[in-house]
Amino acid sequence: MLLLALIGVVGLAKQLSPAIKNGVEAISAPPSVIGIAIALLVLMPETLSALHAAQRNQMQTSLNLALGSALATIGLTIPAVGVVALAMGTTLDLGLPAKEIVLLALTLLVSAITLIGGQATVLQGTVHLILFAAFLFLAIIP
Repeated sequence: MLLLALIGVVGLAKQLSPAIKNGVEAISAPPSVIGIAIALLVLMPETLSALHAAQRNQMQTSLNLALGSALATIGLTIPAVGVVALAMGTTLDLGLPAKEIVLLALTLLVSAITLIGGQATVLQGTVHLILFAAFLFLAIIP
């Protein structure tokens, strides 16, 4: 079932990618924004659930949903993309420029601090959202 669901998500992303590409070109954003838009689309159900939990003041549930879905998506997507790249004979570049490495290290540090305490606070969640907003800003305006 997981494999079928993954095929469905990849198929949906493939169908929507031309429209997303046109939108990204219309706002003169870099091509990497297409991948971010597709990732946001894939993570939308868990993101909405995490937002609803946060609105109900269930911060731990919200954080668990957000981190769990991101981890699962990344844990499935990277290997799936790697297998497809190998099957198609294309090169796959997962390298990060310096600013993304700094953001990744900062995000890992903030995540470690958040998770060590055993409970997430509103302030910690806000810091995570600010880091995400910085990532999106730097992706659109390099």
